[in-house]
Parts: sequence; structure tokens; C-alpha cells
Amino acid sequence: MYPVHLYLSFIKLVLYKRNSSQVLTGLLPGKMSRTDAKKPSLCTGEPLTKEIISHRLSLFSKIVKSCYGPTGRLKQLHNGMGGYVRTTSLSSALLSGLSVSHPVLKLLIASLQNHVARFSDSGLFTAIFCCSLLEKSQGINVTSCVFIQVSQYLLSLCIDYLASEACGCRIPVDFSSAKMLLDLVRSVLTSKPASMLSRKETDHISMLVLKAFLFTVPQNAEASVVLGKCLYIPIKDKRVTDSTVYPGLLIEIPEIHSTGMFSVQRETSSTIKMALFCMSLSGDVSDTGGGSILVHQGVSLEAAVLDQLLDLGKRIVNDGVGLVICQKVIHPALKQYLKENHIVAIERVGIAMMEPLKQMTGSQPIPSVQFLSPVCYGNLKDLKMQHFASKWFLHLIPNDPAVCSLMLCNRNETAWDELKLACQTAEHVLQLTIKDPWVLLGGGCTETHLSSYIRHKSCNMPSSTLEELCCSQAEFQLVADSFCCSLESVACSLEHDDSELLTDTKWGHLWSVPPDVPCDSSWSDVVGKCGCGLCDKQQTLSWRILRSHSSPFPPHSCVNESLLTSAENLILDCFAAKRNGLQVAVETASLLLDLSYIIEDQN
Repeated sequence: MYPVHLYLSFIKLVLYKRNSSQVLTGLLPGKMSRTDAKKPSLCTGEPLTKEIISHRLSLFSKIVKSCYGPTGRLKQLHNGMGGYVRTTSLSSALLSGLSVSHPVLKLLIASLQNHVARFSDSGLFTAIFCCSLLEKSQGINVTSCVFIQVSQYLLSLCIDYLASEACGCRIPVDFSSAKMLLDLVRSVLTSKPASMLSRKETDHISMLVLKAFLFTVPQNAEASVVLGKCLYIPIKDKRVTDSTVYPGLLIEIPEIHSTGMFSVQRETSSTIKMALFCMSLSGDVSDTGGGSILVHQGVSLEAAVLDQLLDLGKRIVNDGVGLVICQKVIHPALKQYLKENHIVAIERVGIAMMEPLKQMTGSQPIPSVQFLSPVCYGNLKDLKMQHFASKWFLHLIPNDPAVCSLMLCNRNETAWDELKLACQTAEHVLQLTIKDPWVLLGGGCTETHLSSYIRHKSCNMPSSTLEELCCSQAEFQLVADSFCCSLESVACSLEHDDSELLTDTKWGHLWSVPPDVPCDSSWSDVVGKCGCGLCDKQQTLSWRILRSHSSPFPPHSCVNESLLTSAENLILDCFAAKRNGLQVAVETASLLLDLSYIIEDQN
């Protein structure tokens, strides 16, 4: 029997539990504890109409708009505890560096990051267009359902137009000439101002990126083409124009090993056989690659392991191997044995190098001594030493240069990081262009051209279309104006110096008027080329201020062979990336507009 005071305490606890819905977790003396009452979930209705969300979306929109284009403003990313500070205007860096807590912004940023992960380019375009659609939707008297339906319809008009032969803002890519591909790479690089490249440096890096990309394209095209890989090797505190590209792989080696490495055992006069190990050859018993070791009584385990490694070396010598590369560590005794037999041994190359080595040489990574076989060996054309900026590299020259190394130089670490990402983006854009052999007009001309096209198409919509969309002509026009203004908002974001922006009424291209031009000047006297650089001013052209109300017109195409041949330094955009950016922006905005409630667990 428990004392009376314990029964009274138990009754009080039961009553407390019934009144407050708290959980009783113990009854014995000194063992009783309680947890706090479970808090109800927080429900927020119509989240986009809340002032705090509108403010945060507006702030995010201002950030991405200010970064857009070749003259975009840079941002510094750092945490409150100090540490590494990054200066950038890249969407990938901004999106990963922003810390947001609200579910709406989390969803928006996750959608943008997914687009950037797949296409590398047009991240800021997608963000600006999506934010502008959300802002415009809150400023017109149209239900979210109608805005979503009409926006999706207008998106389909844009996608169909971009895919049609009549499209006036896309250009077919001529792969027989490097001119358009160079313009495309240069456009990507100039849109990343934190790389801090001059015009001469931009031209030099553009040529190297294109050359490196061409190395990765197989010489013998088959039904399914597998592109090679370009590795970027950092060389800091050197001139950008010192950058260069090599076919094959450059593997950095310690300076003490840079002399006395040759001669190399060759299978033939033009072939070097290579063995690639993904296991450790250090002699550690804990890392034998899954193999077994037979140790006789009275023999030390270390000696048995070393004997096994030396037996491995003998097999390698007998098989005529000239190069051994190990992902991990090679035992000093084994390295010395290989060296005495004119075999070059390279260790600690890391896991990132394994796939390019496999692809370039045809080697099969050897995971264990038991799996050593002549079928695992690969072949190289030659080995050379390269000396660059106080560093020594072993240059692996393949028979078919599907892999290359870009020795990338820049003034400091921050600029190098930005330049590397810019080059990787340009390389990815070239890969996408092989699949979709088109480019879009850059410099804001695609956005203003599409805006002119949509305004013209939406003037007189058939009643059957309006019935399908469940809206009136007036509602359709309101959404169409918002859609076009959002496209034009992207074009306007390219300007950061208060210049006046115009669009012509023939092609629907973007034109810029310098800010210091007298107000009584004629536009035909002050404009030069359009934003993409394809069109020159003509006496027959007329202009209007961008985002001003004027009569719709059907934009014509200015794309023709003579213009493309004569035009220099065109500004071009990746077709696949921008097309997907259009879709992601509209679909993400539709998803956010369709949110009725956000339910957050407060526990």
C-alpha cells in the first residue's frame, strides 16, 4: 500500500491531465514528469495578400533585379559570425546564400534552384519574371483562378511561337562556323561582372571555353553521343590572358617528383599502358580493397602485406604497364620498385579524377588486388611534364581527346571563383545548344519582342477561347497586360544607370537612350544598335517608350543571313534555358497564387 499523500497526488495529476490535455509520463515518487500542452497549428489564409509576404517578395525582387545583366550590381554574401565573404551576382550563389524562413519564399527559391541546377543559365531572368507576375497579380481586379488560367494560356502562346518557323527572336545555330558559338559564350561571360574581365580578356576566355568544349565532343559521332569533360585548374595571381587549354588531363605533382620521372615503359612506340586503382596501395590492413591476405605463422602481417604489394608490382611490370595512377596512397617501397622499372606512379588523385581518367583512357578502376587483369588496363598516347606558375603537372595525352584541362587564371580568389562558374555555365549552355540548335536574341530583345507578340495576339480573342478560360475579354486583357509588363520588366532590369528604354514598332527590339542626352533630341539621332546588336537604326523606324500604352502591332523578324554575317559581337541567350525559365516562372507564380492556406506546425 502507498501512503495516502501519494494517492492524493495521483488524483490531482489525473484532474490536471483532463483539464489541460497534458501527458502523464510517471507515477512513482521522484519519477513523475509532464510535457507542455501541444500547440495548435498556425493557419495563414491567402498568404500572398499579407503585407509581410508582399514586402519580402518585393525585397527579393529588388535584389535579383539589381544583379541582372552585364552592368548588374554585385552583392556580398557572408554570415553574422564572419568567415568567408563572397562577392557575386550569380543566381546560383545568391539563391544558395539567402536564408529565408517563410514557406512562400522557400518554395519560390527551391523552384528557381531546380531550374538553375538543370540549365545553369537564366536564373535571374526566371526570378524577375516570376516576382513581377506575382506583383502584377495583386494589383488588378481579377481572381487568382482567372489569372492562373490566362497566364498559362499566354505561356503556351509564347512556347508555340518560340517553336515555330515564324518566330522572329530565335536564330538557327550554324555549327560549321565558330562565330555564333563564340558570341553565345561571350554573352554568358559578360553577364557575370564579378569575373572582372576586360574586353580583351573576355575574348580570350571565350575562345578557350569554346576550344575546350570542342575537345569534349567525340570525333566519331554515333546515335547516342556522350560528351567528354573539361576540368578547371586554378591558377591565381596570374593574368587572365595567361589561361590556356590542354587536351587530356593535367595532374599536379609535388616539385620534388618533377624531375627524374622519365623514361616511361611503353607498350609500343605510340602507346603507354595504364593501370588505374581505386583502392589504397599504402599497405594498410584496414584498406586492402576487400581482398584476403594469407599470413603464415611467424611472419608479421605488415611484411605479408608488403610482399603482396611487391608481387602486384611484378605483375604490373610483366604486363608492360607504363603508368600507375592511384586514387589513394601508394606504399613508398612499391613506388620505388615501379620507378626502378621505368613505371611512373601517381598517387592521391582523388575521386573527382577517376571518371575523367576512365573515360579518357578506357581504364577500369581496380578495386582489389584480386581483380587485377589486363582487361582493366587503359591506353595513353603520351606523357609530358608541364611547368606553369611555379607548379608542376603531369600531362596525360590521350589518343582521342574527349577530356581536356583548362588552366584558368585570374587576379584573386573571388574573381577566379566567379570566372570558373561563368565558364562552367557557358560550357553547359553549349551542351544544351547541341540538343536544341537555336539561340535567342539577348540584351532584352527577346522579352520585348515576345511582349509585342502577345499584345498583338490578345487584342481580339475568340469568344470560344474566353469561354474555355472562364473569363471576359476585359479580364483577359488585364492579365495579358500584366504578363507583357512582366516581360518588359525583365528587359528594364538590364538598365541600372537611368537610361531611357525604347522599343521599336517594327521588330519589337529594345533600344537604349543614354541618360545625358538633351530632352529635345530626336530618338533616331541618339540610339545606336538594339540590345542584341543585330539591328541598326533606320530612318523608317519609329520608337515608343517601353511600358507606355500604344497600339499593338505584329512584330516582324529581322533575322536574315546577311545581317547575321555582318553583325559583330551579338548578344545571345540560350534557347533551352530561357524557354524553361519562362515555364518555371509562370508555373511557380501559378502555384503560389493557388495557395489558400499555409499550415505550420508550431511545436
